[in-house]
Amino acid sequence: MVKKLPEKADLRADLDRETRRFLQAGGEVESVPSGVSGKDPLAAPLYLTRRLFTEPRAERTLIPEVVAAIEERRKALQKKQPATKKTNRARPRRKTVYDDFGEPLRQIWVDE
Repeated sequence: MVKKLPEKADLRADLDRETRRFLQAGGEVESVPSGVSGKDPLAAPLYLTRRLFTEPRAERTLIPEVVAAIEERRKALQKKQPATKKTNRARPRRKTVYDDFGEPLRQIWVDE
């Protein structure tokens, strides 16, 4: 089942609600002049400090009945499709007819 993504209106309402709660709790909003970055210029970039895959690897548990059913279906499909045999049956091919001087006159189909 696919999880429904929140809509923009829902995100805005949540952000507005959290801002009001912050201000009511005594929080204060600082005014930052334009062009000033919120990042410390001496701090390492985020991609160097963020750790990926911090949880231990989870072991997977196979369900033998499901695996057996999948294998059985796969084998049944392989049995149903007979191998196609290639035969070297004579097929018509195009042959060029030349005149006495080696110039091509026409092309004809010949069974070989």
